This record gives sequence, structure tokens and C-alpha cells, in this order.
Amino acid sequence: MLDKDIDRILFSQSDIENRVADIAAEINRDYAGKSPLLISVLRGSFIFMADLMRAIDIPVQIDFMAVSSYGQGAQSTGMVRIDKDIDISLAGKHILIAEDILDSGKTLSHLMALLATREPASMRVVALLDKPSRRTVDIRADYTGFEVPDEFLVGYGLDYAERYRNLPGVAVLKREVYAT
Repeated sequence: MLDKDIDRILFSQSDIENRVADIAAEINRDYAGKSPLLISVLRGSFIFMADLMRAIDIPVQIDFMAVSSYGQGAQSTGMVRIDKDIDISLAGKHILIAEDILDSGKTLSHLMALLATREPASMRVVALLDKPSRRTVDIRADYTGFEVPDEFLVGYGLDYAERYRNLPGVAVLKREVYAT
């Protein structure tokens, strides 16, 4: 039923599984002897983080933040709101912020500034998707799954108006669905 709204598939479930395994191997190497705290930025990154943490073979902790800047539309409102804060103290922890997509970078930049005040030992970003053509702030992910074009993407946790998150891969949404 959702397929009628999809223009094309960018990354299949298999493509994503393979890339997540590669990222996990990098994290295993970089955090050997450490126990990082993975923070999922809800809601979009929860599927990515679940798959990533299962592929990581060093001890990890997890927590969740709900941050919004899009509301129900296709364009960011520019206002970042913390809807749910993390429950674990960050002091002295090595944190990895898991993002579904790094777009303009405004939300992530705001979030990183906030979390830095909580004195973590280190802070890095792992993003499944990177859309550098839309970047408006100087920020980048330390671990990236795929670079993507400037199109509206859904699936594998990414949504439009709370729909399409359940698609197993990442797809381009037809323009007529969101351009009203």
C-alpha cells in the first residue's frame, strides 16, 4: 500500500545491513577497551541504533532523546525542542549520538552543544545517512552509512508525517505526496 507513494529505492535492507556491519566494525576498533553510550535521537534513528548495537561486539549502554524540529511537515521549523531528555549521566562517558540522517545540521549542532555541557569524556556522531548538500552549519558525522542526494527520504525509521517508517529500506518519496 505504501509502495504507491515511493519514487525509487535508494538502499535495500541488505545494503543497509552490510553498511551497518561495516560501521560497527569501525566502532569496535575505535572503542576497544571502552564502553560507549549510544544515544538514539528519536524517532527516526531507533531502527538504525537497534541494528547497530546488535552488530557492535563491545559493551555498550543505550539511552534515548526525543528531539523535534520538523513537526508534521516536510520542512524543518528551525526551532529545536527537547521532548525527552536522556536518563543517564554523561559525565566521563564516551557517547555516540545515533542519527538517522544528517541534513542541515542545525538540530545535531544544538544537541551536541547541550550534551557537551554535561561533560562527557568524548562525543561522536554516527549517522546512517548524510545529505551534505543541505548543510547550513559546519558539522559532520564521525561514522556515516551513505551519502544521499537532496531528495525527501523515507523508510528504515525515516518518516513523512509519521508514515513510511516501517519500510525495510530507504526510498525516495514521490514529490506529489509531500509537496502540497
